[in-house]
Amino acid sequence: MWLPLPGILPSSGIIILFSGIPQWYFLMNRLSNSTSPYLLQHADNPVDWHPWGEEALAKAKAENKPIFLSIGYAACHWCHVMAHESFEDPEIATLMNEHFVNIKVDREERPDLDSIYMSATQAMTGSGGWPMSVFLTPDLQSFYAGTYFPPVRRYNMPSFREVLQALAGVWESEREKAIDSAQRITAHIQSQTTLSSYELSLEQVHLDLAVKNLLDSYDWGYGGWGDAPKFPQPMTIEFLLRRYVAGNTDALKPAVHALHAMARGGMYDVVSGGFSRYSTDNSWRVPHFEKMLYDNAQLARAYLHAWQITKEPDFKRIIEETLDFVAREMTHPGGGFYSSLDADSEGEEGKFYAWTREEIREQLLDDSEFFEAAYGITERGNWEGKTVLQRTLDDSTLAARFDLDFETATTKLADCHAKLLTARTERIRPGTDDKVLTAWNGLMLATVAEAARVFEGTEKGDSYYLMATRSGEFLLTALRPEGRLRRSWRDGKATGEVFLEDYAALILGLLELYQTDFDNRWFASALELGNEMIERFNDPDGGFFDTPADGEKLVMRPKDLQDNATPSGNALACEVLLKLAAFTDNGSYRDLAEQSLKTIAEAAVRYPAAFARWLSAADFALGTVKQIAVLGEAQDKNFQELIQVLRSEYRPNIIVAASAYPSEKDAPTLLAERPLVKGKPTAYVCKGFICNQPVNTAKALSQLLT
Repeated sequence: MWLPLPGILPSSGIIILFSGIPQWYFLMNRLSNSTSPYLLQHADNPVDWHPWGEEALAKAKAENKPIFLSIGYAACHWCHVMAHESFEDPEIATLMNEHFVNIKVDREERPDLDSIYMSATQAMTGSGGWPMSVFLTPDLQSFYAGTYFPPVRRYNMPSFREVLQALAGVWESEREKAIDSAQRITAHIQSQTTLSSYELSLEQVHLDLAVKNLLDSYDWGYGGWGDAPKFPQPMTIEFLLRRYVAGNTDALKPAVHALHAMARGGMYDVVSGGFSRYSTDNSWRVPHFEKMLYDNAQLARAYLHAWQITKEPDFKRIIEETLDFVAREMTHPGGGFYSSLDADSEGEEGKFYAWTREEIREQLLDDSEFFEAAYGITERGNWEGKTVLQRTLDDSTLAARFDLDFETATTKLADCHAKLLTARTERIRPGTDDKVLTAWNGLMLATVAEAARVFEGTEKGDSYYLMATRSGEFLLTALRPEGRLRRSWRDGKATGEVFLEDYAALILGLLELYQTDFDNRWFASALELGNEMIERFNDPDGGFFDTPADGEKLVMRPKDLQDNATPSGNALACEVLLKLAAFTDNGSYRDLAEQSLKTIAEAAVRYPAAFARWLSAADFALGTVKQIAVLGEAQDKNFQELIQVLRSEYRPNIIVAASAYPSEKDAPTLLAERPLVKGKPTAYVCKGFICNQPVNTAKALSQLLT
């Protein structure tokens, strides 16, 4: 399927000597004006890097040179390693500059390019990851690909220098073979864009079969799904929580078990809150230390829903600590949320987060024995001579060992965490990728907006509401200059691209914010963006393309249906359509959603962890959705009581619109022609296509929701 490289294995270890360093080594390359922190990390490399764009692509065609495409992201540890080992090496850079047009891409700014060339990398190598190293023809078709390459032969891999030399030779003497290989690879990945024959329509029985498959594959020993590296799977947990609410009592246990397993620490930062990207081991102890916005958005929301169901105090603590971390360390002064924190600081992965026993004793003094017992801390540590904090004693056992009451023990432990957090502030921080991405911000907006209404009336609820409204304002201004939505913003500049997931995630965030404060501007913006999304991304054959019809023309128009670390743009779009249909009674939205669901039906049942956000959308589509309209003055006590009934439990399949009477023109259609009954605040509840008699009391409304 792919072009083998002649002469790479075995090798005699060729070394090329250069008499001097070229003049361009001392100059900044073309990345210095980028909006991407990842590209800026490479701005002073001796490699003559180009950002993806017309200049670089025209240069490749004019000079008939292959393209070396390097894709990564700012928090990627092995991206840093390859940059230090190879891209900062003048000799390797000279080889790259002589034979290739070198393009650097931030996968977070350009998910379209990442998707296309990741598919090619996986087709050629059987796996993928970052850094992604892909070699293209001037027509942008890939003929060779890999991930990390070392500067010398190691790990049973060829050196990057050898790869460059071999591919330069192939392009010089066997170009037609390279082009033929590239064309076959492109044809192969184009054929993989459709998952279903559309013969299966999802039904409730299929959702329960998906739950069974998840139960059968669950790791009851350590928690979660799969072996190390172990990923958190918040979308899978959310689907299970939904199915529990729908009546499948077996679905709750694995969801709660997984949440407890992660909350003990290791992957969860018990000192400052927030989750790392994944665990390098099965027991969730040693993480890959980068912290991504999308993980924390999705996990905080999963813990929020689990708390609503179980009322377990630990879940509430995780929500609060995680959102406090985001507010403190990942929020722009204007209200947008940053993308990530690096895994490395001072050139070492995890240095910012791990502790020696001596450091802990120095900070905690008389409390150190108590804290060491809680976390099983030893002189040797549990990771490279240091300790990644993970609980070994639960609160009850810890309290009993030190003859303390439960509340005193938990307070004492929180005080220890606060002292360590203060000590950590003296350390050199990991780098922050401070670009603001619309899709990821939409996920976090949905989380903080929902948290604001769940904790309404508390100090935390007020702070989450402020986070949510500032985020909504920022996204609708900075990321929507002149009324055109954009993907990425940094330091006052927005990029030109936008993708399906940006539209869909933002719309869902705005709909959650609307259901928190019932300000019509959020709903009106969501509806406008929803119609734009359909116009720009719709695929007449079902579902949506990831790139807009008026976007850049690439070797293919990607249409990624599978959920990954973030939800599929198509899954989010399906959810958007279902909710807009419920708010507006516009059946065409529902038609498009049902058409989308057919594209993944067979695959979702067989591989539920890979289509969990889709399955949640299907749960909404197949469930008894309750459309609720509440009319009355917001300050009225009875109105507030009606709203509180709706927020008292986790009810994933309700849509709520509320307004003073009469509703305004840009309010959801759900509110239209709904008069007050007896002049009092009134709630209307519709289930499916049947509407109940309107009610005026919280008790009557509660009965209609059962």
